[in-house]
Amino acid sequence: MTKQKKKAPAPEAGAAGEGVAGFEALGLHQLVLDAIRDAGYTTPTPIQREAIPLAQRGRDLIGLAQTGTGKTAAFTLPIIDRLIDGPRRTRALILTPTRELCVQVEESFRKYAKHAPIAMVAVFGGVPLEPQERKLRGGVDVVVATPGRLIDHLERQNVVFDDLEVLVLDEADRMLDMGFAPQINRIVSDIPNYRQTLLFSATMPPEVEALARKYLRKPVVVQVGVRSAAASTVTHAVYPVPREKKNALLVELLTQGKEHESVLIFTRTKQGADRVVRDLEEAGVRATAMHADKSQAQRMRALQDFKDGRINVLVATDIAQRGLDISGITHVINYDVPQQAEDYVHRIGRTGRAAREGDAYTFMAPDEIAMVRTIERVIGQPIPRISVPGYDFGTVAAD
Repeated sequence: MTKQKKKAPAPEAGAAGEGVAGFEALGLHQLVLDAIRDAGYTTPTPIQREAIPLAQRGRDLIGLAQTGTGKTAAFTLPIIDRLIDGPRRTRALILTPTRELCVQVEESFRKYAKHAPIAMVAVFGGVPLEPQERKLRGGVDVVVATPGRLIDHLERQNVVFDDLEVLVLDEADRMLDMGFAPQINRIVSDIPNYRQTLLFSATMPPEVEALARKYLRKPVVVQVGVRSAAASTVTHAVYPVPREKKNALLVELLTQGKEHESVLIFTRTKQGADRVVRDLEEAGVRATAMHADKSQAQRMRALQDFKDGRINVLVATDIAQRGLDISGITHVINYDVPQQAEDYVHRIGRTGRAAREGDAYTFMAPDEIAMVRTIERVIGQPIPRISVPGYDFGTVAAD
């Protein structure tokens, strides 16, 4: 969507196209249009423009697009439009791979249903079960959930899906990567066969194709952009550096030269994330870590502090590579090269969102050269090497 005023766009925002019709042309309910207007948007993004009419017609749908292109609003808007004026019962279920994405999807529903009499709940682990149980038993229209915690509630009979009309599998490739296939099968067994199913994913590996064949009925595929493509607004750079000098190089980059306003750093391990935070704080850089060893309250606080600008640097494991819709991230730094080429696309998708510019740095140790070259083949472009005196282990040319 496109902001009316010249402000930093929110995650669902997209660049306005000359002569592109606004949301009114999609036939959404006036209460939904009022909420969209209150959020400051006028123009749907390509994935929204194509997916929303199909979802409104009840078609099963596979939505493929890069991160940061507005996929969340592409399903929240038509679902809210469908639920307005209906009876209070659980009619929509959205499954997400991570707690953070679960919270953000629920926030999207709240934003666009602000004028509509629709109740929703986010169901995820790491927090007490009882408040979620009270909301579920009190009756909600929309459940946004991670698979494991939702099964806890199903086994306690806190929720039934006899009246479910819409199932959304959000970030389906990530859910399968995380091993949620058995949980998804268990949940879908409790859902009516006659329903609308929407599957959204950044990539379409064979496992996702198999999932779609199993659960979707004659789906329409909506693809925006090239699979495994990186956002065109991101500037890439690789820094050759011995592994033992990565921390020193990171401190150098973040304390010298131009100011780095909002930086998301990815490490491979939880211990690595904590170590990076300690070194940055010793150098006077405000930083915090977010990984699976942190409590849910700690993770949510770290994320909120980062969003609000109380800290400039968030160091995370791949728990943060999907679904973190944070407007204004200026830099993503791969402290460790990701082990899967497509994870590179997801990581750097945290910057350059909504057609804004961003920078993606990757620290490459000698044993990571082969993986960087694989990433270059996948994204279809060479990544420039930047040699920093005193840190480069030698000149490494791109293939």
